Amino acid sequence: PKYSVPNAMMVEAVQMLARTEGIPLDPVYTGKIMAGLIGLARQGFFKPGEAVLFLHTGGLPSLHAYESADRYKQTVRWIQDRKLIFMLIYGAVVLLLAGLFLRLPTGFLPTEDQGGAIVQFQLPAGATLHRTVAVQRQVEDYFYEYEKQNIRTMFSVSGGGGGASGQNTGQGFINLTDWADRKGKDNSADAIVGRASAAFHNFRDARVFALVPPAIRGLGQSDGFTMELLNSSGMPRAEFDAARDKLLQAARNDPALASVRLTELPDIATLKIETDARKLAALGLSQSDVNTTLSTAWGGRYVNDFVDRGRVKRVYVQGDAPYRAEPSDLGEWYVRGAAGQMAPFSSFANVSWSQAPTTLSRFNGISSYEIQGSAAPGGSSGQAMEAIEKLASQIPGTSIAWSGLSYQERLSSGQAPLLYGLSLLVVFLCLAALYESWSIPLAVLLVIPLGLVGAVLAVTLRGLINDVYLQIGLLTTMGLAAKNAILIVEFAEQAEKRGTPVVEAAIEAARIRLRPILMTSLAFVFGVLPLAISTGAGAN
Repeated sequence: PKYSVPNAMMVEAVQMLARTEGIPLDPVYTGKIMAGLIGLARQGFFKPGEAVLFLHTGGLPSLHAYESADRYKQTVRWIQDRKLIFMLIYGAVVLLLAGLFLRLPTGFLPTEDQGGAIVQFQLPAGATLHRTVAVQRQVEDYFYEYEKQNIRTMFSVSGGGGGASGQNTGQGFINLTDWADRKGKDNSADAIVGRASAAFHNFRDARVFALVPPAIRGLGQSDGFTMELLNSSGMPRAEFDAARDKLLQAARNDPALASVRLTELPDIATLKIETDARKLAALGLSQSDVNTTLSTAWGGRYVNDFVDRGRVKRVYVQGDAPYRAEPSDLGEWYVRGAAGQMAPFSSFANVSWSQAPTTLSRFNGISSYEIQGSAAPGGSSGQAMEAIEKLASQIPGTSIAWSGLSYQERLSSGQAPLLYGLSLLVVFLCLAALYESWSIPLAVLLVIPLGLVGAVLAVTLRGLINDVYLQIGLLTTMGLAAKNAILIVEFAEQAEKRGTPVVEAAIEAARIRLRPILMTSLAFVFGVLPLAISTGAGAN
């Protein structure tokens, strides 16, 4: 039963990590916990009976494995005779592990090819819907012309998208062909988005962004970071807008960042209509009469429904387009008072142009702007977040907050060391209770860095990032390494109780448990090998 303690503890730690990060791993690791508990009961109650049935002599060919075990024993003895040198090597391995782990770029979840992509486009403030539709068609033409072998369908709309709604914005959703038909990295969602971003970089009529959907639906609008720039000092809006523009310009010039954009629409020119209350009273009009006429003539008002060839259609009243196209047209409209008298707008209203925001956003009650972006090719989301955070720290009077996947990433980066430490502490205490010793569990845990250094070195050489999946893998490796160490310590403890010297007991235990350790380790390696070489949906 001692062998199952590290695995059970580490699997529970993985379960906690999955819950804190919102990753849908619950069914998988719940099954692993149940398997561990079943294995614990099996080893405690049924193993002795199985040993009687399966262990016998004669009739079986020899595999001549004892020679290899003896050579392994001689190697262990040779290392024991030079323990000071190998203790220094062990210390160097621990330092190497710490150095490699701290240098790994951080992230939350790897980008997944989910069989789709998103494209957002935004024209200058005040652009008409006609211009937006023209850009929409150009974006569609690009994908259908240059990515036709990878595109199944594309749906796009003008008038909203990317967190902002307006006649100068739009958004498109691309449905890619099946993963089996898009073989090779050049046909992945990342590659398609990268080529589109390069093609739209110098687009003159609009800012166009091609994006990959977030790894977890509902957490953000796209892969990358989501940052809230907060007006923490309460500065006037004009100064806050200038600070926002300064940050955006610096972020777009930073080589570590890409596709940095504001999710809200910029200020636009608005027509300001001021009415004179005294003149309204002299003309026998009220402000509600003015508002009703203005909203009906220029904005339109729903009247009723009518049936046309079996279909119900709505009736709207609105001024004809040529009579509401210019500010001067307003003076030609008349307002009817309660007594039936008519008065033109020019007799009581003044018209002027001004700048005004389209939306007013707040985050946790503080005036804010939402800024999205991603890491440059070859970078990680953690590096991008550090870069934009460094730039934002140089803007006085402002602070930042994270939302979406970025918030979860910052939360996970702070919890990972706590989970590692808690996992090791629980394993140590459980083993101390089982062995009734403080030194034996310490000997078991000292092997963990030797198991982790290989994983961290492989991740470093492959150019991967320190994300949640790596953290889960490290926890699993910690459990397996501790279990293998227990296999040796258990037999060494029994040999010592029989009177064998400690060193000889440890060497003999290492020889005896060599093959079981190799079998369990190789079984695990070959079990996860399909996950390592898999391609297609969810391969990351």
